[in-house]
Amino acid sequence: MTTPHLAFMVLINLIWGFALVAGKGSLEHFPPFLFMALRFGIVALVLLPVLTIHWGRMREVILIALCAGPIGFGFFFAGLAVAEASVVAIATQMGVPISTIFSVMFLGERVRWRRWLGITLAFLGVMVISFDPRVFGYIEGLIFVLCSAIVGSFGTILQRQIKGVGTFELQAWVATVAFPFSLAATFLFEAGDPVALMESADWLEWGGVVYVAFASSLVGHAGIYWLLQRYEVSQTAPYTLLAPLFTVTFGVWLLGDMLTWRMVLGGVITLVGVLIISMREKDFTERLPRGA
Repeated sequence: MTTPHLAFMVLINLIWGFALVAGKGSLEHFPPFLFMALRFGIVALVLLPVLTIHWGRMREVILIALCAGPIGFGFFFAGLAVAEASVVAIATQMGVPISTIFSVMFLGERVRWRRWLGITLAFLGVMVISFDPRVFGYIEGLIFVLCSAIVGSFGTILQRQIKGVGTFELQAWVATVAFPFSLAATFLFEAGDPVALMESADWLEWGGVVYVAFASSLVGHAGIYWLLQRYEVSQTAPYTLLAPLFTVTFGVWLLGDMLTWRMVLGGVITLVGVLIISMREKDFTERLPRGA
């Protein structure tokens, strides 16, 4: 990955890391499916001018939209409803090794020992930060979030395969497909009047929705799709393990969370893993003995 693209990947993780902090107040006011409906509604409205039918590719486009929208988020929120946030945080990170395995199975990507080592270390670092033994007491929630990670990983493979669909065109379809499902879910499963909740929200609560819509979707998710058209899944996916580090950093800096030895140790291990992934293959092969 070139230096500018690597910097862009770090920016995407910075955006996603701050999203949990920015959306904290919003999710305390808006129930999850209404929050999701507002997010995708804003994105769909903004990207409506670029919504384009791609004849011959619409099956793949709709599948990607379903994975990135209602199916993936549906499993995620189902898990969140029956498990604690720490359990969800752990299970979500399973998407990285799952995506890597899928890339080998379906795309024929070659993942050598160096990249597996980096992925393992980065994943281990996140586990050091967030692992809680109570995870085993929420098997149902763990299964739901694991299903979300599998669906999201499958969507990532499809994004890598699809050609001829623009970055924002795909995001327009994701939002357009996800919005009605999210809106229906909020009326079916969530209490309260959505209109009253929107009218009573203050600028900070709306700010979280707008940030997630514009920054997380239009920069973060669109940026990942753009990078997937240029790099292998097993190259791009591991970098997303940086997002929890940024979340922890923002939590300590802005929310007054306590910095613990687990955060420091886990952060160092994750950064070492990401550094290994970032190093070019030839940096290793040049050091190997001739004939190795």
